Amino acid sequence: MQDAVIRERLDQVRCFLLDMDGTFYLGDRLLPGSLDFLEALRRSEREAVFLTNNSSRSAAYYVDKLKRMGVGEPFLRVLTSGQAAARHCLRQYPGQRAYVLGNHILREEYRQMGLPMTEQDPDYVLIAYDTELDYAKMHAVCDHVRAGLPYIATHPDFNCPTETGYAPDIGAIIAFIEASTGRTPDEVIGKPHVGIVREALALAGQPAEHLAMVGDRLYTDIETATRSGMTGILVLSGETDRAMLAASDTRPDLVFDRLSDMVPYL
Repeated sequence: MQDAVIRERLDQVRCFLLDMDGTFYLGDRLLPGSLDFLEALRRSEREAVFLTNNSSRSAAYYVDKLKRMGVGEPFLRVLTSGQAAARHCLRQYPGQRAYVLGNHILREEYRQMGLPMTEQDPDYVLIAYDTELDYAKMHAVCDHVRAGLPYIATHPDFNCPTETGYAPDIGAIIAFIEASTGRTPDEVIGKPHVGIVREALALAGQPAEHLAMVGDRLYTDIETATRSGMTGILVLSGETDRAMLAASDTRPDLVFDRLSDMVPYL
């Protein structure tokens, strides 16, 4: 793609929605050039919002992690699928109580957000990536789902990337629940679904045509852009390589090896 075409496409973007792991950092290691990319956004008076499907951590955790990596204001806005799901449920089920399948970090964030939760007689079920999962929780959540309660999931990912490979994510939990109850979630909030996009648009304060979704996964990050009318930018610093891109029907608008390769065009 010619430089002029790339520059013209990026000129339309006023706010970048940035995936985190595999895009800005890998595990606890900052990817080369990530801070240079933010500095280029600052110089060109553009904005960024970090967007992650991982609902096992709070937004505050990610803000602290970014700070340790050298990120400062105004680039410390983070939206997780867990937050987006809670905001959705507060609007959709006002005053109603959720059975939340999630770890203590998520539950504390939900308490701070004012989401009513209960272990007994809930009005609906909200499941997340629970890193403290045990059989008693799975038994309880299946009972509530089998009873026909509204059933919401924070995101769809089957695996969570780690520095040693992958850990089973919420998609594996959803599969367990479906095998037992015959039901899949009534709504999924995280990338590539519309729920997290709605919250991101509100946070960014920009229409979709002025946003770009940047990430290393075709089926979440780039599919989010495709479904939402944003510019989709694939970086090859994480999961997707050129062979996977060539074999996929999901097509990004732009492809870079890493974030910092965009700097000359900003």
